[in-house]
Amino acid sequence: MPRITLSKSNFFYNLDAIAKQTGSKEKIALVLKDNAYGHGLREVAMLAKEYGITKAVVRLELEAKEIEEYFEYILVLADIPYAPSQNFFYTINDINAIEKFAKDTKVELKVDTGMGRNGVSLFEVDKAIELIKKQGLQLEAVFTHHSCADELNGNYETQKNNFGLLKKRLPSTLRFHSCNSAALFREQNFNEDMARVGIAAYGCLEMPKELVSRDLKPVLSLYASKNSTRTLYELDSVGYGATFCSEKSCCVSNYDFGYADGFLRSCSNHYETPEGIAIAGRISMDNSSFICEEDELLVFNDASHAALFAKTISYEVLTSLKAHLKREIV
Repeated sequence: MPRITLSKSNFFYNLDAIAKQTGSKEKIALVLKDNAYGHGLREVAMLAKEYGITKAVVRLELEAKEIEEYFEYILVLADIPYAPSQNFFYTINDINAIEKFAKDTKVELKVDTGMGRNGVSLFEVDKAIELIKKQGLQLEAVFTHHSCADELNGNYETQKNNFGLLKKRLPSTLRFHSCNSAALFREQNFNEDMARVGIAAYGCLEMPKELVSRDLKPVLSLYASKNSTRTLYELDSVGYGATFCSEKSCCVSNYDFGYADGFLRSCSNHYETPEGIAIAGRISMDNSSFICEEDELLVFNDASHAALFAKTISYEVLTSLKAHLKREIV
């Protein structure tokens, strides 16, 4: 079976860098949505608790319930509860959704400061707060999300300014947060109540070279096990479509990792492992072949490496990894 290893030392190294930026580990809200970016929800939650993280961010209430024993505070980004919860805080993404929340639910109002996705508009904030009070909800915080914190196009500065003006006219008793990973590492003097940190904690934050960012370490490595080996002779082919034809005699091994496990099919025919071992042909559902004889193959130890071949981003590589893959903390 394919297996994933999670480096505890690299994870803690990244959290140290993040805590230095926020000023304390108490201000880190670790983003664990979508199986902790493919790293394993419970595995990463356990590591985070050991480090001293008390706050988490998830997508769904189901995720929150699975890890509630590890955190004092959990923000749910995209779900509406049947009943209030003591430690769960729920996001209001749309002004028309307020009436769907049960009385006494702890909520955080998301404001669209320029991303154009979820959140009430800047012009709806006062009305939204009125409706929240009328519905009997407990408004705990106001937050926003940056669309271009890892880009140099001016959008980050515009959104930051919009949120700063909004904070000045809202009660100081509310909590405020806006920083994702990239935004946090652009801050010179972080002064919000928390930062929602995802990709930086997993060591795959990529920033333009003009921006200073910490030297972070990838946490996840992926290995595949050999199913079979065969000798190919000149013009022998491998796999569906016979897209690989051997130019000379070589050994090709088949490994138990395919697109059903999360190996993006766009890596077919041209992928190379970090050790320079080339793929042979197309990735199939449960298998992939490499010009190699090793019993176990390191597929990647940095999702950014795989993302280059797939012409995508590390987020997609990581979150494509299926939950059934064994994950081991090392």
